Amino acid sequence: MIKVLIVDDSASVRLFLQEILTADPGIEVVGSAGDGEEALEAVAQLRPDVITMDVHLPRMNGLVATRRLMETFPTPIVIVSASLDAEEVATTFHALQAGAVAAVARPAGPGYTEHAAEVKNFVLTVKLMAEVKVVRRWSLFSRELTRPAPDLPVTAPIPAKIRAVAIGASAGGPLVIQTILAGLPHGFPVPLLIVQHMAPGFVAGFVEWLNLTSRLPVRLASHGELLQPGHAYVAPDGCHLEVTAGNRANLRNVTPVNGLCPSVSALFRSVAMVYDKEAIGVLLTGMGNDGAWELRVMRELGAVTIIQDQESSVIYGMPGEALKLKAASHILPPAGIIDLLKRLIMEKTA
Repeated sequence: MIKVLIVDDSASVRLFLQEILTADPGIEVVGSAGDGEEALEAVAQLRPDVITMDVHLPRMNGLVATRRLMETFPTPIVIVSASLDAEEVATTFHALQAGAVAAVARPAGPGYTEHAAEVKNFVLTVKLMAEVKVVRRWSLFSRELTRPAPDLPVTAPIPAKIRAVAIGASAGGPLVIQTILAGLPHGFPVPLLIVQHMAPGFVAGFVEWLNLTSRLPVRLASHGELLQPGHAYVAPDGCHLEVTAGNRANLRNVTPVNGLCPSVSALFRSVAMVYDKEAIGVLLTGMGNDGAWELRVMRELGAVTIIQDQESSVIYGMPGEALKLKAASHILPPAGIIDLLKRLIMEKTA
């Protein structure tokens, strides 16, 4: 049984979420809390496997509670957002920065047409995040984001020209992507294409949050637009982000790949076909194997391929699968990824 603690200042919402979760035979709601201070006490007593957390709480808000919990009783925390307004959603990413592992919209009530689908996604997210092994304080994990590390010996020649950087991530990815974009300089001479798995409705807020710290403009990709150097393009909800031979974005709302849309595999496959060896593929923390095989294809074509190291990853599923396939020419923490991108791209175009 997965033991869940529900944290929300509304008694009716706590009851609603409890009914949804306990309908799954594999979940037990062991308690609830109405504010951050109650949450700290409940976690110390009940030791849940996963926590659902509202951000807007009295006495101690969800951001502070998340940070305190990750420093005292590290536990997977899923932020539950009541609104999908871009500005409101952007605040949930501050909770991810504080240590939460995922964010999801609160399911609509039974009278809404999307109720069943949203409940299914909510329950699945809670169950998957309960598997995350949060074994160290978040403050220590955060230091991993800036820890430099030597890279692997390069077994293939470095391409004389790089035309694009493709990045894929899932659980734990938002903070790493933020770190990378904040570390790249103004005038970065190639476009970056990003697929980040997240719950529907959160990607606009994700882009808004990234723009707070990124030195490069970050935007949702639009179908057919010309990819500009020094810009970062994020795949929108429900569309695969690909590139065309004319260096333009191509959005396709088609069958999911690996059960996902957008899919990292679709992006990497497209980049491999269009840019061949003149590209860099980066696979970050996340559950599953999306993008792993296609990263190997990129490496076989002569592209530079990078995976995030295990120590700095929240979940080592995707990069771990790529490692098994020998798809990586470099294994690095986020600071090392930044340094390598600058060295490979900025120096070649100086």
